[in-house]
Amino acid sequence: MATQHPHDHDHGTDQHGGHERGAHQHGDAGQMAAWQETDPAEWFTESFWDDRYRERPIWSGNANQRLVEAAAELTPGRALDVGCGEGGDAIWLASRGWQVTASDVSPVALDRARQAAGSAGVGEAITWEQADGRSDWTPPAGAYDLVTASFLQFPRPELGAFHRKLAGAVAPGGTLLITAHHADSHAGEGTPFTADLFATAQEMADGLALDDTWEVSATDPTREAVFPPGPEGQLMSVRDAVLRAVRRG
Repeated sequence: MATQHPHDHDHGTDQHGGHERGAHQHGDAGQMAAWQETDPAEWFTESFWDDRYRERPIWSGNANQRLVEAAAELTPGRALDVGCGEGGDAIWLASRGWQVTASDVSPVALDRARQAAGSAGVGEAITWEQADGRSDWTPPAGAYDLVTASFLQFPRPELGAFHRKLAGAVAPGGTLLITAHHADSHAGEGTPFTADLFATAQEMADGLALDDTWEVSATDPTREAVFPPGPEGQLMSVRDAVLRAVRRG
């Protein structure tokens, strides 16, 4: 899904801002139709996301709630935002003193994010990279104090390998934060998505299989959000899957 999303980068119209992409937040009725009318094999491609972004801005521009909760207590350093969408998370981090590398599969999204960062006065603090997380792309080992991916959903067979790429980029003492949609709120009737596209936080942790040099927290919290995003959406309680892992120094 999104950057790969279906990220729902939830930079939806609720409290996020970068991406919720994951199935990049499946979007309003028009965006949802795009999912329903497209072969699922195309959901993760550059062309699919470029087409979505060309239509109009997708996300709110705010930072994703789970990132704000986790990063508020961290000392700014080097951050990697994977599946950055229109840049909400990267801009939020940069505005708080982080040096950010932000990547996405969609050049159209990156152009919009770059413009937004310039308008926010933090463009020099962010490096933008076009990258497909499903390819042989691998971030530099041990390079970042924070590695975050918000609502960047991949098929379950690919998930563990992708998350291990992210973990490998975390420096000693650094944090890995993966926020995903939970099947309880984002699959089933009324959506084009099936439960096997989603994983609980514990399932993500099990697939990542980190050793005892990591301190791992796996939770499935709820939040209030308008879903689907847009004027036709309804305020409802949605569940996220949140994996936070700190690499001991």
